[in-house]
Amino acid sequence: MVNQQKNQKQTYFNSRGLEITTMNHVYPIYHNEHIIGAVELANDITRMEKMLRDKRTNEHASHYQFADMIGSSQSFQAVIEQAKRASRTSSTVLLIGETGTGKELFAQSIHSASRRSHEPFVTQNCAALPESLIEGILFGTSKGAFTGALDRPGLFEQADGGTLLLDEINSLPVHLQPKLLRVIQEQKVTRIGESKERTIDVRLLATMNEDPIDAVSDGRLRKDLFYRLSVVSLFIPSLKERKDDIIPLSTFFLKKYRERFNVSMHTLSREVMESLRDYHWPGNVRELEHVIEGALNVVNGEETMTLHHLPHHLSHHTQPVHALHHSPLQETETLPERLLKVEQQLIAEAMDIEQHNISRAAKRLA
Repeated sequence: MVNQQKNQKQTYFNSRGLEITTMNHVYPIYHNEHIIGAVELANDITRMEKMLRDKRTNEHASHYQFADMIGSSQSFQAVIEQAKRASRTSSTVLLIGETGTGKELFAQSIHSASRRSHEPFVTQNCAALPESLIEGILFGTSKGAFTGALDRPGLFEQADGGTLLLDEINSLPVHLQPKLLRVIQEQKVTRIGESKERTIDVRLLATMNEDPIDAVSDGRLRKDLFYRLSVVSLFIPSLKERKDDIIPLSTFFLKKYRERFNVSMHTLSREVMESLRDYHWPGNVRELEHVIEGALNVVNGEETMTLHHLPHHLSHHTQPVHALHHSPLQETETLPERLLKVEQQLIAEAMDIEQHNISRAAKRLA
């Protein structure tokens, strides 16, 4: 008698040449104890397989190293040296900086330079997780702990032996912060629904895009957790604090996207360089990269980037907002007229940063 076959994985190419992976279950059909046919049920698990492969790749490889960092300004180089020293130990590190300053790049570089470089590097943005799921994702679950729960390791178990980066740690619900503190201190984790403690060896890195003192004062970050996270504190300077690095960064992004888009543009005009230096970059290096990428999207055979390639707030105003704030009123200019200019400039910048998404721009200006 032929038994049914379950959980048989199969990979093949469909009619369009796409690789498909299925999990198959085959059931024989009997009539008078004779097999007269079979039924095969196939579950398409292609997306799940890809997610697992990507997850394994991301867990075990961080992409950036200190050698990849661009910037010769004194403030930036000082933070790099601090980070290099921190990479020699397993102490927790708190990376503090505005959005777009490169906090994750520093975290990956610390991991790459450490003795854990060949072990998992796992990242999670705390602000991107629903509060109802974050505990299970961090600490793991056991089957039966709640409806639909499975035996599943959390991020700490997945990062065992390596590094776990928790981005925007100040977004972690306050009621979970004592549990996180205990896991960091004891290096033991208990899955939801279990009493068994599992020993782990994980180095924790965390990031914040605001002053941690403000988060503690507002009650969004427990003081004891802050002290535990900030054994080493690295303050990443904003782009406006490292003006000398703007042109080298712009040149790097120009080369990157020129090769990616296969265009001939290879230089920046003097006016473009002046505009880039004068702007105050609220979105920091990430905003600068997006500006250069956007400029190369409108190239039409030109070899030099000029002002007309830049977004509106960089190409149509010779003065950035902070200059408007501090420049004297013109003879015929009234205060309401100046305030209107500043308001229009701020709105234009927010719209460019948020790629003309009105809701996000309004939230940024709120």
